[in-house]
Amino acid sequence: MAVTPEEQKNARRKAMLLLEHMDRTEKGLSDRLRQAGFSAEATEDAMNYVRSYGYLNDYRYAMNYISFRMGTKSRQKILQELSGKGIDRETALAAWEEAAEIEEPDELAILRTTVEKKCQPGTALDEKGMRRLQGFLLRRGFSYGDISHMLEDMNITCERSY
Repeated sequence: MAVTPEEQKNARRKAMLLLEHMDRTEKGLSDRLRQAGFSAEATEDAMNYVRSYGYLNDYRYAMNYISFRMGTKSRQKILQELSGKGIDRETALAAWEEAAEIEEPDELAILRTTVEKKCQPGTALDEKGMRRLQGFLLRRGFSYGDISHMLEDMNITCERSY
C-alpha cells in the first residue's frame, strides 16, 4: 500500500518534533512513530528524511549517552543500556573507546562511590545484607572480582550466623 502525501508529511513533521526535544536512536524514533499510528512505509520515509539532514545518528547518541554516564556507571551497565535502546554492540563499543580516550573513566572509583552510598567502610553486614549489596553491584555491571576486592579494601565484612 502506498503512503499518501498527507501521511508522509505528517510523519516527517512528527519525527522533527520528536527530535526537537531530545536526541533519539533510530529504534527509539521508529518505535515512537509507529506508536503514533504511522504505517511502516511512512515511518521509513520519515526516518530517511531526518537521516538525510543528519538529525538521526546512533553513534552521536551513544557518545552523548556515554559521556553523561561514564562517571557514575560501569562500562558494562552503559553498554547494556545502549543495547536496550537499539544501538548495536559495535557502535556502542566504538563510542565507548572514543569517549574513554577523552575522559579515562576509573571504574574502581565509581564502584567505591556506589558502595559508599549503600554502607560505610568497616561495616559488618549479615549474610542477607551482603547478598543484597553484592547483587545490587552486580546488576550495576561491576565484576564479582572487583566487588570482592573493593569490599575487602573497605573492610566491609559478612557476619556469619550459626
